Parts: sequence; C-alpha cells; structure tokens
Amino acid sequence: MKKLVSDQLVDYLERRGVEYVFGLCGHTVIGLLDALSRSQRIRYISVRHEQIAATAADGYARVKKRASVLMCHLGPGITNTVTGVANAAFDSIPMVVIAGDVPSYYYGRHPHQEVNMHCDGSQYDILKPVVKRAWRIDDPEALPAILDKAFRLAESGRPGPVLIDVPMDMFSREIETDLFERTYLDSPETIRPALAPQAAKDIARRLVEAERPLIHAGGGVLLSGASDALRALAEFLEIPVSRTLMGQGCLPDDHPLMAGQTGFWGLAYTHELTARADVILGLGTRFAEADSSSWYPGVTFDMEKTRFLQIDIDPSEIGRNYPVEIGAVADIRLALMQILAEAKALRPEGMRRPETVAFIARERAAFVESNRAISEDGRFPMTPQRILRDVKAVVPEDALIFTDVGWNKNGVAQQFQITVPGAIHHSSGLATMGFGASAILGGKLAAPDKVVLALVGDGGFGTNPSCMATAVEQNIPVIWIVMNNAAFGTIAGLEYANYGTRFGTEFKTPDGAVYSPDWAAVARAYGVDSIRIGAADEFRPALEKAVAAGKPFLLDVPMENIAVPTPGCWNINDIYRPKPNVSEGKVLRGRDGSYAPPSHGKSHRE
Repeated sequence: MKKLVSDQLVDYLERRGVEYVFGLCGHTVIGLLDALSRSQRIRYISVRHEQIAATAADGYARVKKRASVLMCHLGPGITNTVTGVANAAFDSIPMVVIAGDVPSYYYGRHPHQEVNMHCDGSQYDILKPVVKRAWRIDDPEALPAILDKAFRLAESGRPGPVLIDVPMDMFSREIETDLFERTYLDSPETIRPALAPQAAKDIARRLVEAERPLIHAGGGVLLSGASDALRALAEFLEIPVSRTLMGQGCLPDDHPLMAGQTGFWGLAYTHELTARADVILGLGTRFAEADSSSWYPGVTFDMEKTRFLQIDIDPSEIGRNYPVEIGAVADIRLALMQILAEAKALRPEGMRRPETVAFIARERAAFVESNRAISEDGRFPMTPQRILRDVKAVVPEDALIFTDVGWNKNGVAQQFQITVPGAIHHSSGLATMGFGASAILGGKLAAPDKVVLALVGDGGFGTNPSCMATAVEQNIPVIWIVMNNAAFGTIAGLEYANYGTRFGTEFKTPDGAVYSPDWAAVARAYGVDSIRIGAADEFRPALEKAVAAGKPFLLDVPMENIAVPTPGCWNINDIYRPKPNVSEGKVLRGRDGSYAPPSHGKSHRE
C-alpha cells in the first residue's frame, strides 16, 4: 500500500514518541504541516522567528534528555536556525532538524529562495559546520532508513543536532508503507559503553593513593544522569568536586564536598584546591577556556603538579587541553559505578579528609558572608545579588531556571545555589544572547508541572521578544525576569576596564540619555501579564504573583550594573593590556623556573 511521505513521516515521529515539532511555516513545508494537522499525538509549536524555534527545541531536549524536532523552511528559514542549532551543538543537545528545500527537479535553476552560490541544491551545506551529519533526500524510498540513523546519531555518543534536508516535492510523493517496516524493528535506544575493567581499577587506585585528589565535573555528568553516582564516589572517598558552568547542579552547590565553579567566573578558594591537586579526574568536560582560566598554569589547573585522568563519551575530547595519564571513552554514570566498586575493593572502609571538608565549609561561608550586605541592599535600581536572593526565596528548589548571557549567567553560576540536578540550564559553548528567553518555552513543555523561568538581561531579551507571542498563542506559562541595566553589561565592563569607555555597549539616545524599552508595556501588548518593578521591595511579591499566575508573566527589573567577581584569568584581558610575563597565550616562567600567573583584579566594573 502506498501513502504520502509526509503522512508516513508523521507516523514515524509519533511512534518515536515525539511530542512536539517546533517550527515556522514556509511554502516548502506546508505538505508536512498538513500531515501534522491530522496528528493526535504531536503538537506543532509555531513561532515568529526560526531562532526561537531552534532554541525552544534546545530547551525541550535539555529537560527531556532526548532529541527534539525542529522544522524550517529553506533560504532565510534555514539561515535563521543556524545560531540556535549551533548553540545546541556546542552544548551537546540532541536535535533532529527537518528543513524544506526547493523541488528536486529545479536544482540550479534559481527557483524561489534557492541557495546555490557554489553548487546546485546546496542549502543543506549551511548547517554542515554545526551538525553531526547532514542528509538530503534525493530518493524518497531512502527516508525511513535515514530517519532511524538521524535520531540514533543525534542521541548517541556525544549528543548533538543532525539535519534532514527534504525537497518539497518529496513530501508529496507516495511510497510503499512496507519501506517503513524496518523502523518498527529497530530499537530507539543505543547502549552506551562502560569502562574497560582495567581502566576502572587503575583510576580507582590513583584516587585512593593520591594525597590531594579532586574530581572536576562537566556537563557530561548531567547528560548521562550520573549525579547519584558522582555523589556516591565523592562521599565514599571524601574527594572534593569542582565543576564547570555546564556542570552546575551535578552535585548540590551546598554539598559539603562541592568546591564550586572554576575559571574566570569561578571562586578563589576553588582554585586553591584545583591548582594544587596531585590527581584530577575530569568527567564529561573539555577543560574549556573559561572554566580553566585560559589554561594559564597555576591559576585553575597546573599540569606541572597534577596528573590528569579523563573520562568522556567523545574520544576527541580526551587530552585536548591537558595531558592525560589515563584517558577513557565511556558513559560517565557507568564509569563512576565501576570506579566506586573498585575503590570499595581497595579501601572497604572508605576515606576521610576532614581538613578539606572544613576548608570548603569555611571558605563557602566566608564568600556568602561577603555577599550578604549587597544581597540585602534595598537600593534601586536593584543589585543583581538582591534579585538572586529574592528569586531563591520564592521559587521551588526544583524550578527550572534558564539563564542568558552576562550577569544573569556568570553571576548566577557563581552565586546562586542549585540543589537539584537539572534545575539550571546555561548556554555555555556558544554563549548565545536570547537563549534563556526562548529556551524556557521548550523547557516548560518538557516539564509542565515545574515552575520555569528565565533570568535574562535586557540586551538578550531584546534580540527576540516575539517569544512572548508563542507563549501566549500556545498557552505556555513561563516567567521572564528581565534584569534591566540598559546595556550589554558584561562587554560594557570589559571595554571600560581596558579602554576607559563603554562606547557601543550602553543603550542611549543621540543626546546621551539612558534608553530602555518599557518591557512590561511591550509584554502587555503581546498579551503577557507583566509588572515593571519600581522599588527593591516590590520585586519579591511581584515574583510570588507571577509564580501563582499559571500564565505567561514578565517582570521588568531595573538593575544596577555591578561586576561579577573574577578571581580567575581570561586571556582576552592580556591581549588588550599585555603583561610582561604573558606571550601569545602563555605565561612565561620566572628566573627561578616557577610560573607567575598574570595579575588581574578581583572584579571589573560592568
């Protein structure tokens, strides 16, 4: 029996358990939209800009931990998805992109909106740099096998987006239904590898024998659902755990062994542990620049003093930035369970490091106390620390918080305690403005029973405010907290620290007056309930009202531009203001052979 490709594609998505397709219409995909209109299981989430669709799909996949589906038109449709798809790729988020294309029989004739600058029918090349694999459907009979391959590739190994490019005439072709029979037999799950037994033994032995061991946890811990396994190993051997930005929540931020975030926006006392560790076990982390203080030796990590052990699902990450004594490709959860079993065999009674636990408790308490006054300050515009304090007091511990770029990410990751794994979501690899405002749409759809909110700057929110239209139209009850400092605050601070000017970073009219849209009024125009905060004491009750509302809600919160403390190093500062002991990203040794990390202030004015 023959059936339309579009209908059989929707049937496949239903059997795959797809709940939502995020997208924006165009003439190349109306055949697929027609099929979706008859689906009883899939809800189509229509948006006003393709980057919103891609970012909402990203947010859904982060929470659901399986591939989301993004649909887009050709030409400007696919080009508008690039940033959102790249953001998912850099943060290892699974996604299947289905893009419409020109009719297959018109390749190279310049049909409407065709991309063929360098070769005919080549629009799918646009996403090739940021997807794991790109397919073009030149033969409709190939679609069933490609669908299975696409979802499996997106979700296995290091997760990420894939692209299926479909010429519009393919949606309207009829093919035999038995071509999809194989997809009924194929398991949708791919079993992830465990550690080689000897590797588990060797890693356990090094942790047990080390004097100052440390576990450095990245986003891969959360992607593999390894939080409980991490806690069990850390507690059994009483090993301190540092984390990356993407690793926030892998172990509760208030856990006695959580040493905190590393890197430029890390914590000074965290670096005291990481820089002097004799053995570091890196889990699901690239040891990226921001988390590693631009790899300056002795600031966050020091390969001269530390032996690195590294486990990652992606072999290309092993030893990328630090030499490894043991490098292993494995699922983090399975690997930690194996290492714990070996550690129990070596040291059945476990290990205790009371001095390390006391150090973390003392330094954490001191950091919190140093922030107390500014967190309780009643001045207006509000301090970002006061905003975070009130958010913490109001929202449940298991609320889903999506950040954006700037203070609302860097300061939150440093100062806002997350106690539930998966409760915080950052844009890390690409650090995309506008991420939080749109990602919450997908996050709420994935977890409808959770409170879901975005902490977003006014610069980031202004990139795509039409996300509010989608929230109203689709009845997605999310909360936007616009931390409004009338600037691209982080870059304003960076420029001022290095050049003494904030040119091009602050929002002002030609006569120099501070300018900011009334985002509460804009929200009301979209049909979103909103409040513009006029005093510090108004924020908390307004947030309580937003949480109780059960509908889209925006809070426009004027905020002072205060710096995030920066105890780590960042090479860009040394490019702008070269130091005599820094050359081409390297810290030079002193005459005595020691490293002298470049000197940076504890903070910069934003």
